[in-house]
This record gives sequence, structure tokens and C-alpha cells, in this order.
Amino acid sequence: MKYCQGPKCHEHTTKDRIRGPKGDKHYETRKRTSFYYGNDNFCDQRCMYEWFEMHGQRAVDHFGRIHEPKRTDCDSAWYKDYIWGRNGNHDHYIKNDLLGRRISITQQQYDNCNTNNIKDLVRP
Repeated sequence: MKYCQGPKCHEHTTKDRIRGPKGDKHYETRKRTSFYYGNDNFCDQRCMYEWFEMHGQRAVDHFGRIHEPKRTDCDSAWYKDYIWGRNGNHDHYIKNDLLGRRISITQQQYDNCNTNNIKDLVRP
């Protein structure tokens, strides 16, 4: 079983952390939850944020710190979206906020759409 990786998990005074027989009670680290906080490593958001407070700078330095802004150009900024319809039908489309364009598509195209073939739908 996996346990929560929060550095202070065992210090939080909640009833579900109490363990031990009568006369030897103590707070103990929780088992991780099925809510998948931090990719299944933490029991709750508080523990996840405490871990990041303690280890975040080193983790970002180790895995790579960004020194320049990343960019997404107009050609790569297309995404799919839809508008809820009152009668159960939805208006599906692909959209590019940088170009101010929206192109209607069918629900089948919406369901089969990924970032690679959105470009095929945009081409005239």
C-alpha cells in the first residue's frame, strides 16, 4: 500500500489519522486516496501543497526551469469546443482565439478530433 508523501501528514490532527492501542495512541500518515492528488501520491491537497512548498524549488531546478516564455503560434492554437443546446443537441466547433475564428464541425468530427487532425479541418 502506498502512503501519503506529505511531509507533515502525520502532524495533522484528524480522527482518521489516530492509530495504536489504548494507552499508546498516535497520529499516523494516511494511506493515499483514490482522488489522485499529485498523481496518486498524496491523501489531500493540503499534503500535496506542503510537499511542493518543501521540495518544489529543487524539483523545478532538477527537471528544468523555464528562462524564456514559451509560445503557441496561430497555426497551433486551434482547439475543439461546444455550446450546450437546450434540446440536447450541441453546437460543436473548432476555435482559434488568436485568429478570432470559429469553424462548425459535426459531432462525429468533434469525437474523432485530436491536435494532429484539427489542422486538416482548418485547411480550405
